[in-house]
Amino acid sequence: MNQREIVDDLDRLLEVLPSPVRQEVVKMGDRQDLLEIVLDLGRQPEVRLPTEFRSLNLDAVTREDIDYVLKRVGHFGSDNRAGIERTLHRISAIRNRRGDVVGLTCRIGRAVFGTIDIIRDVVEEGQSFLLLGRPGVGKTTMLREVARVLADELDKRVIIVDTSNEIAGDGDIPHPAIGRARRMQVAHPDQQAAVMIEAVENHMPEVIVIDEIGTEKEAAAARTIAERGVQLIGTAHGTTLESLMANPTLVDLLGGLQAVTLGDEEARKRGSQKTVLERKAPPTFEVVVEIRGRNLLVVHRNVASTVDALLRGAMVLPEVRMRDDKGKITITPGSEPSLPAVQKVNYRLFPYGVSRNRIEKAISNTGAAVTLTGDLRDADLVLTLKGQYRKMPKGLREAEQRGLPIEIIRSNTVTQIEGFLAQLMGRD
Repeated sequence: MNQREIVDDLDRLLEVLPSPVRQEVVKMGDRQDLLEIVLDLGRQPEVRLPTEFRSLNLDAVTREDIDYVLKRVGHFGSDNRAGIERTLHRISAIRNRRGDVVGLTCRIGRAVFGTIDIIRDVVEEGQSFLLLGRPGVGKTTMLREVARVLADELDKRVIIVDTSNEIAGDGDIPHPAIGRARRMQVAHPDQQAAVMIEAVENHMPEVIVIDEIGTEKEAAAARTIAERGVQLIGTAHGTTLESLMANPTLVDLLGGLQAVTLGDEEARKRGSQKTVLERKAPPTFEVVVEIRGRNLLVVHRNVASTVDALLRGAMVLPEVRMRDDKGKITITPGSEPSLPAVQKVNYRLFPYGVSRNRIEKAISNTGAAVTLTGDLRDADLVLTLKGQYRKMPKGLREAEQRGLPIEIIRSNTVTQIEGFLAQLMGRD
């Protein structure tokens, strides 16, 4: 199925712009690719396209130009965003220290029918899923179409929690692009989490749609919704699932992480340190879709298994989906995450004259499959210093008598120990 794009009344946005800017934009041959129009006081107006910023051949923006726009758009909320009623366009303000507007970013809002054909099966499965991508990549556009398809074509009771009227447009009447989905507006961004819970408690939805989950409160509200059996579909800023794992605010969406101390046998079996990170709860979202580009997606079908595998250092091959210029979709299947093979050798090391703390730090830095032991009878090898070996004290003589390999380093430094560990692991 080919995409059918509706530019969503670009003329309505052009009407609020100063006449010279409007005329220059009208003359553009690639208006269909326009993402934003930027007006900064004292600078030439700019337009933003998918791959470039382009300055318009006009005089610098004046205070009068800024005021012209401000008089023609809706009310600016506490998040410095305003809209144009019954459209999806968004105007964001930059203010100086006195609170005066000195810059405007006018983002073109578009409804794109057919944009979710690339993940239609994911939408229909009924699992909670998260759309992940950098700003401007099309997360909100896809989210809007997901809400419409679920409400109109799959007959679901859909509630959109619409902070800043980003999904369904400005004004009290939502934009037709959301179909029969209902929209709850959020008076202040800080109230988004509360409205999410209110939506579940008051309106019996089967699906909750939320844009830009970005705080711990919102992540906690998302978990509460998912635990109540409601399908949750949201977006978050980030490039990959791994980047979300490294985000302390949002990692709870993936189940959260906790430090766990393993027993000696389990640590030896895994070939890891005794203290490791593990997932502490089921993920809020069962599926994560990375939007790498408007026609390139990466789908993690089993978030729990993927997170577990990544924490164990496994190779993860997710599903990749591409759509060409003719609308043909190609899916490259992934594989179930598999845990890495257990190390053939997990060395038990007896240090003699070498700092135990420095060895532990070197093991942590290199990830070497080495466990320290204080008992020669339990050791696989001994690590000592060159000066100690020359003296051959009683402890080293006993090691030789037991037939234990004695490894020698020149100096008692973390760097020297790391070099030894790298060579030791290379022997395997």
